[in-house]
Amino acid sequence: MSSPLPPPEISPLSPLSTTIHGLTFDIFGTTVSWRVPLTALLTTAAAATLSRLPPSSPFHPLLSSLTEADWARFAAEWHAAYTAFTRAFVPGRDAWVDVDTHNRESLGRLLKEWGLEGVYGPEEVDRLARGWHELPPWGDTVPGLERLGKRFVTASLSNGNRGLLKDLDGFAGGLGFWRLLGAEDFGAYKPRPEVYLGACREVGAEGEPGKVAMVAAHLEDLAAARRVGMRTVYVERPEEEAWGVEEERYQEARGWVDVWVGERGGGVKGGGGGGFVGGPGGEGGFEELARRLGV
Repeated sequence: MSSPLPPPEISPLSPLSTTIHGLTFDIFGTTVSWRVPLTALLTTAAAATLSRLPPSSPFHPLLSSLTEADWARFAAEWHAAYTAFTRAFVPGRDAWVDVDTHNRESLGRLLKEWGLEGVYGPEEVDRLARGWHELPPWGDTVPGLERLGKRFVTASLSNGNRGLLKDLDGFAGGLGFWRLLGAEDFGAYKPRPEVYLGACREVGAEGEPGKVAMVAAHLEDLAAARRVGMRTVYVERPEEEAWGVEEERYQEARGWVDVWVGERGGGVKGGGGGGFVGGPGGEGGFEELARRLGV
């Protein structure tokens, strides 16, 4: 297999700047960070529970042995369950289940698989499941969306349900989208084509998917959008890409992605101090996209 290609050379101003009407954005991993916040939530909850447990509790030895790295793996498995659920859903065959419901149920299953069933009461499990409602945006997200929204119709396009998306927007103090769109609005989950086409319709480009660009940190999402005629913007985020850089499909994507924004700077907005944390400074992500699109 040939060596991975370098990032494509892209002119400072992408041709998309004059050919698209709207931008739709993936949320989990692209617009907000989930890995570090969920790991922190799970680690903190375990430590708090452990401090209340008597040494004689059957859960004490297991909770004592679990490290932050273990909880990071737990969070990754939780996210993987969400991904598998949305991919497997078939409209017309499966009864609708929203992501909130799935995340709560999959958390219960994971706790059982890890030998932790019963360590948390129902209210505590509910609180942990709501951690998905309090995920911080990347540092470039809000300023980038503010810039992009001055020229393009911007909308979320997530597998999250309406309530979840509204809470994420509120938690961030307003992400800055013109529209909050999710799979629930279309009765299907990405990567089903009706989700992408429905979003194009909602942002004013019905029948003209080429006037809308999908923005995501996952090439599989972009490949599905491309199949219905949408343009594509890839924004690299830490540990988000499932395709290996040496895989042929990854190298081929470098040729068909319209705008490729490499991983640099940004960090995560949030934390105890309220500023941008979790990464080096510098313009990147959505702010770099705005620059490429001439905003």
